[in-house]
Amino acid sequence: MKLNELTDNQGARHRKMRVGRGIGSGKGKTAGRGQKGQKSREGVSIKGFEGGQMPLHMRLPKRGFNNIFAKDYAEVNLGAIQKAVDAGKLTGTDIDHAALKAAGLARGGKDGVRLLAKGELTAKLSFTVAGASASAREAVEKVGGTVNVIEVVPAAEKAKAKKGQTLAAKKAARA
Repeated sequence: MKLNELTDNQGARHRKMRVGRGIGSGKGKTAGRGQKGQKSREGVSIKGFEGGQMPLHMRLPKRGFNNIFAKDYAEVNLGAIQKAVDAGKLTGTDIDHAALKAAGLARGGKDGVRLLAKGELTAKLSFTVAGASASAREAVEKVGGTVNVIEVVPAAEKAKAKKGQTLAAKKAARA
């Protein structure tokens, strides 16, 4: 068998049916849509329409809300950090968001990393994070480490602040 002889199995690919292209095509005239009515016409969107009865999705009560001001933290447990230290993925004693991301522990978290106390920590480490639970802070300090909580400024806010500074500088230059 040669590379130029490779083909799909018989019937693996189907040609798209070209509807409404004459009586000889087998799908001419009404193009398989039947006769008249709303569903035979173009631009019909009636999913969820129940003949005028209040649709199910509108009869069910609304619940909860999305907090647009909620912080998005990458939550990392102390047990996972200890496992990474034992495996050699985390080296050094100063650990921050970049180090945790490089080790594959912090996924996402545009507002930084938050330490949680699940698991046990035995290594003496120094953390620089955006947040830590009280029990996680206690567990880190118990083995002789430190937790430094900092305010993480997202990139969008940095850009906005920089833009404001440049506008102020232009105004000052004009005056």
